[in-house]
Amino acid sequence: MSRSLTDNLEQLQALLGSNGDLVARDFLLFGKYEAVMIFFSSLVNQEQIQEHILKPLMARPGGYPGVPENPDGIIHYVWKIAVQVTQGSSEQKLSGLPSAIAKGNLVLLIDGVPEALLLDMRQIDLRGVDQPQTEQVIRGPREGYVEKLENNLALLRYRLQSTDLRIEISPLGSRTRSRVALCYLDSIADPQLVAEAMRRISIIDTDGIIDAGYIEQFIEDQPLSPFPQVQNTERPDKTVAALLEGRVAILVDGSPFALIIPALFNQFFQTVDDYTERFIMGSLIRIIRLIALASSLFFPALYVSVISFNPELMPTDFAVAISGGRAGVPFPAVLEVLIMEVSMEVLREATIRLPQMIGGALSIVGVLVIGQAAVAAGLASPITVVIVALTTIGSFATPAYNAAIALRMLRFPLILLAGMFGLYGVMIGTILIINHLLFLDSFGVPYMSPFIPGKWRDWKDALVRVPLWWMRRRPSFLHVRDGTRLPEAVPDIYEDQILQQGGEAGERYPSDHDTADGRSNR
Repeated sequence: MSRSLTDNLEQLQALLGSNGDLVARDFLLFGKYEAVMIFFSSLVNQEQIQEHILKPLMARPGGYPGVPENPDGIIHYVWKIAVQVTQGSSEQKLSGLPSAIAKGNLVLLIDGVPEALLLDMRQIDLRGVDQPQTEQVIRGPREGYVEKLENNLALLRYRLQSTDLRIEISPLGSRTRSRVALCYLDSIADPQLVAEAMRRISIIDTDGIIDAGYIEQFIEDQPLSPFPQVQNTERPDKTVAALLEGRVAILVDGSPFALIIPALFNQFFQTVDDYTERFIMGSLIRIIRLIALASSLFFPALYVSVISFNPELMPTDFAVAISGGRAGVPFPAVLEVLIMEVSMEVLREATIRLPQMIGGALSIVGVLVIGQAAVAAGLASPITVVIVALTTIGSFATPAYNAAIALRMLRFPLILLAGMFGLYGVMIGTILIINHLLFLDSFGVPYMSPFIPGKWRDWKDALVRVPLWWMRRRPSFLHVRDGTRLPEAVPDIYEDQILQQGGEAGERYPSDHDTADGRSNR
């Protein structure tokens, strides 16, 4: 930078170009030095600038004792004595000023000083914390992430008030310079997992990071796999639960979603309700969800294979009823199911993209009117409509949207294999899917953990959920530093409580009917 204020201002305005919201406010610093403040009015709080920066700096020298007589020490004096800002820095290279202004900083240039003062005055009006839209729960917190990174980090620290929480922020994108925060618990997370996550983020070289989904596509292990290997969530409580297990979370400024790594197959079919409810209800709901998952994937293929190749597997009355319903349908079973499935996917996509009020009406019209009309016109049989409807309902039971899409994709090749080879084709497709799942890894952790490789203590939160006081150890496949959740004696206390029949008399709490000497009033 030059000592000439005019030269610095001209070069800086040339670098920034013509912008309608660019403000260059010139004033007399302490009544004796020429100075200019440069900022984007759309990124800063102008009232705070006027109150905490412009008003103190335009005061006369008598208002601030010890004002330097020469401009060499004026930057240090302004930062230490005059301005009332929490964050700031100095910059001696002119090339670093445009990016600082674009981030919401105010740049102070002073005549005769080859240095600029950067003051953080960023303030953007965004939506407030609201209930998550994609992860609804019956019982649990109603807070969801927003687009501002500071708010999201505040939600994390509010729920995880620990000094072990580490947040490392770095900019990504040569043009957007989006801030990316890597969050983990230093006393729990595996150092190799943290180092690998940092390595994959650091090698991302692109011009812009608009959403957390951009980072997911850069850091996943197998980009060609239909199954997601990075979990996304807009719930801070779910993120905190993952951090307490030893996982790593990634947040991006401008995105209301957090990424959780490593992500395994069973994570995508678990919800917050599984843990906020009692373990019996949580386990039952999880089993129902897994049954819906299996039916949504295999139901159409099994129907096609039985109808086309193995009708003898059905009871006679049921086979006669199905054959009567299919009378007059001009298509084979496989083509009929494919047409109905494609129609259902088109209807689902249209429902998502339309406004909420119109989308709800379209779904009702599509299911009732179009389905009934297809049956009446002889284009589809009633049993096919029922099969496709049950399959669609089963796919809605999958909590994670990206995992549900993977199952919807795999449903079509299974139907084709069933139409060509019958039950053998379904079995071949199932074997290929299982082999692919066993091949996948997520940041060095086998994707099918804890099923394969299996370990008994990790099965406590797999197909079912045991009581929280029984899950004393963290998952072994995460290789955490501290694997203990609960003291060793805690499970024994609750197990003894279950075995006791109401507890001993000396341990029970006094009733309202008991007197001071222990005798009952009744």
